[in-house]
Amino acid sequence: MIPRFHCPFPLSPGAQVELPDAAAHHALKVLRMKPGDALILFDGRGGEWRAEILGAGRAAPPSRVALREFSARECESPLQVTLVQALPAGDKMDWVVEKCVELGVAAIQPVAAKRSVIRLSAERMARRVAHWNAIAVAACEQCGRNRVPVVAPVLDLPQYLAEAQGQNALRLLLAPEGDAALRELPPPAGSLAMMVGPEGGWEENEMQAAQAAGFRALRLGPRVLRTETAGAAALAALQARWGDF
Repeated sequence: MIPRFHCPFPLSPGAQVELPDAAAHHALKVLRMKPGDALILFDGRGGEWRAEILGAGRAAPPSRVALREFSARECESPLQVTLVQALPAGDKMDWVVEKCVELGVAAIQPVAAKRSVIRLSAERMARRVAHWNAIAVAACEQCGRNRVPVVAPVLDLPQYLAEAQGQNALRLLLAPEGDAALRELPPPAGSLAMMVGPEGGWEENEMQAAQAAGFRALRLGPRVLRTETAGAAALAALQARWGDF
């Protein structure tokens, strides 16, 4: 398999570009790629470029590559799902971002719920969001996606619900006691938002606020899933029913 790397700048026909530092390090120091080796570059605007390493210094990256051939290949899902994930404890959000990007999520909106354990300063939270976006990039490099889903800045749940009204054709709230099953729902007419609660679940007033904002409580089955499992499981089910699985 030809290695794939994301470039955070526009790529154009016939260009020669320097790989970003992280990509150059991985290509030269980890994969031991050499001049003449092929790689795939994508800039997130769609499609990808077959490229060739022209040469690398004897010291550290970056490395210069030449763009050879463009392909309009895409593997985006027709189902546009925004995952609204209540902040979990520890590094569980890393796993959520990685796996849901692999499964085709269109965007990820982290929210702070009342039972969210994580509490960080604004500066540390901004660094955490940047880290999650880097994980999304790496997941796209691995799974073949050429458009990188954005992990948005963290919002408090009431702030998100105020913004969410009217934005999605279908709004789902995962809840073990939900009154709807996936097989009972009609396919969405447009995009879809799916809320996943924190460890311990949503508080009752949060459930009521979400339902007042147009979210419908959805159960996935008789088992109660962990917060880091529920989003990926639901996304896979949605893709199987209405998406590209």
